[in-house]
Amino acid sequence: MIRIILVGIALLIGGCTTKSGSYSYQPKPSQKYPSQELAMSSSNVYKANGDLHPTMRPYTVMGKDYYTTVVSVGDTFKGRASWYGPDFHGKQTSNGEGYDMYAMTAAHKTLPMNTVVRVTNLENNAQTIVRINDRGPFVESRIIDLSYAAANEIGLVQKGSAPVTLEVLGFEPGGMRSIDMKRVAQGPKQSVMNAFYVQIGSFERFEGASYTKQKYANFKGYNAIIKDTEYNGRRLFRVWLSGFKSEAEARDFISRGYFEGSFIIGE
Repeated sequence: MIRIILVGIALLIGGCTTKSGSYSYQPKPSQKYPSQELAMSSSNVYKANGDLHPTMRPYTVMGKDYYTTVVSVGDTFKGRASWYGPDFHGKQTSNGEGYDMYAMTAAHKTLPMNTVVRVTNLENNAQTIVRINDRGPFVESRIIDLSYAAANEIGLVQKGSAPVTLEVLGFEPGGMRSIDMKRVAQGPKQSVMNAFYVQIGSFERFEGASYTKQKYANFKGYNAIIKDTEYNGRRLFRVWLSGFKSEAEARDFISRGYFEGSFIIGE
């Protein structure tokens, strides 16, 4: 199992050797707020100084990009669960906590940090509840890596892995290292409250917007839409790309330079 290790303020990230080999993390570079307005917003994607928070950054493992997923209470997923224990006890997890093999925590590739999920072992119907505080496992078909305590609770320790379902129960506030189901139940129902778009064009004539929409209808897997808006008394047809799972993903897209002057719209 691999872990992202934050090393001091440089935030250097490296991979740990596992039974499956050794992998090298390639974190995407941090970026700054494009405006003072966004800097003053309540976005949880950034640190106070405007840098993209390390646990929200897109990252690359074996040439594949991973982005934090927008999930809601009640969402379910299926796959295989595994666990990690003594070899990582006391080492840093990807959100900076020390890994405690006796705590009810887990690693997931894309769920937001502090997502609380119920894990059901489909072989014996045993259940456990864990908080996501780490990244992984990067093994085909495995969707979650449980702590020793959580794995033991559903009879996973001896076998090593088993088919499971995950159900999103809620989200603990950042900095909380325990699971308080009353607090979770009263918290947000979605991990990221805004939908994010990237504006790629703005036109006074609908024909220009329509042409742009058709040209980029499925650009890089994102959908183009037209927004009929008014700005300073003028009618403007804006073309947005939609389908971004998070602000971090939209910001990473912009950094690739596909469209000069593009920017993020949050709704």
